Amino acid sequence: MSELRWQKSSFSGSNEGGSCVELALGAGDLRHLRESDDPNAIVTTSASKLRVFILGVKAGEFDHLI
Repeated sequence: MSELRWQKSSFSGSNEGGSCVELALGAGDLRHLRESDDPNAIVTTSASKLRVFILGVKAGEFDHLI
C-alpha cells in the first residue's frame, strides 16, 4: 500500500497520545479507516459504502452500540 495521508477526526481531541479515528483517500474509489492506537489495523471500503455508513451514524442507527 502506498503512503497514505491520514486525516484525524476533530472529535478525537488534541492530545497526541489519545485514541482517534483517522481516514485516508486511497487509489481510485478506496477509502481507509484506522484507529491511532492500532495503526496497522486498517479497514478499506469504497467511497459510496463509507458515505452510507456515515449517513447511518448521523441518523443514529448505531446509537444502541455505544
